Amino acid sequence: MLNLEKIYQARQRIKDIVVDTPFSYAPHLSKVAGCEVFLKKENLQVTGAFKIRGAYNKIASLTDAQRSCGVVAASAGNHAQGVAMSANKFGIKAIIIMPESTPLTKVNGVKDFGAEVILAGTNYDEAYAYATKYGQKNSLTFIHPFEDEEVIAGQGTVALDILDACSDLDAVLIPVGGGGLISGMALALKEINPNIEVIGVSANGAPALKKSFDLKKVFHSSSVRTIADGIAVRDSSELTLGHILKNVDRFISVDDEEIASAMLFLLERQKLVVEGAGAVGIAALLHHKLESLENKKVAVVLSGGNVDVTLLSVIIEKGLLKSGRKMNVTVTLIDKPGSLHRFTELLQELNANIVHIAYDRTSVSLEYGDANVTVHMETKGDEHQKEIRTVLKNEGYLRD
Repeated sequence: MLNLEKIYQARQRIKDIVVDTPFSYAPHLSKVAGCEVFLKKENLQVTGAFKIRGAYNKIASLTDAQRSCGVVAASAGNHAQGVAMSANKFGIKAIIIMPESTPLTKVNGVKDFGAEVILAGTNYDEAYAYATKYGQKNSLTFIHPFEDEEVIAGQGTVALDILDACSDLDAVLIPVGGGGLISGMALALKEINPNIEVIGVSANGAPALKKSFDLKKVFHSSSVRTIADGIAVRDSSELTLGHILKNVDRFISVDDEEIASAMLFLLERQKLVVEGAGAVGIAALLHHKLESLENKKVAVVLSGGNVDVTLLSVIIEKGLLKSGRKMNVTVTLIDKPGSLHRFTELLQELNANIVHIAYDRTSVSLEYGDANVTVHMETKGDEHQKEIRTVLKNEGYLRD
């Protein structure tokens, strides 16, 4: 049975491998959230996520005979790197099964640790099914990302680090996908200080464990869709749900828009690159989902920072549009010399900085002799954008 002693044992096993990641006060976030916020920055872990803790503890707990046969895991990202690095440290073979759609950067990240990667299946669940069969056929030990007590014990060491840094917390916010991290952390937190409120945060697009918590029984969702791919788990686990029902006080969820805004906030205000799964706790605070924490001391786990740069660029672009710092306008001009010059001159007078412009005179929707001009520009907030729209309407460029 998993207990606090096992988590302390796990800490001893992994102490020379994992980074004691920073735990620091976030003054600007605290002001916005209305409570005293501290960040546990597991995005700065050696593999970019907390998963190395559980993976290494599991492999370290295997017998010599089990390790000599090698290990296999299924993962699209963080767990894969954790297993690959851990196997490398022990000098054993590691086979990682990843979905065929896994970005090349993540595949290469796993290969860099010396693991062999096999692409199989269109999603995690298909890769998982392939991995279990492959492991049985080749006598490899399967390393589960969360449904394993040694893995959970390793993840629970995050709580020990937090309490070493700050023992008088009122609450801890923990991302939830399969439930391995929150199972280990909640057990340690409640054993050491039962007064700490443990709050799980999941993505709306991956509702399995949230619904399981609400129903008090295992619930499997039919599909998942969220930008927080690190917690995009379709099926619930009996093992982790048992720990969650025993030790977790509350469970909330956030949507993709809220997650994206939290990622952008962390990048811009905290100078931290955090993936969607790692940003859900910040999303909950920024969007005031936890008003009961006002004026309390709160820790938030930033569980990982392995975000795909393509996704990050989309989030930044949408964030700039949403916050009024970027504006896109399409107008129709008479296609003659001077028309475009007058339009851009007007934008200059309005202090709008043009960053991209496209001129289309061939669209079949246009009248003969017209052209569509699309302008992307930097602006100074909502009031500035209102001013621009008003002037463009008055000058006949925009219609109501």
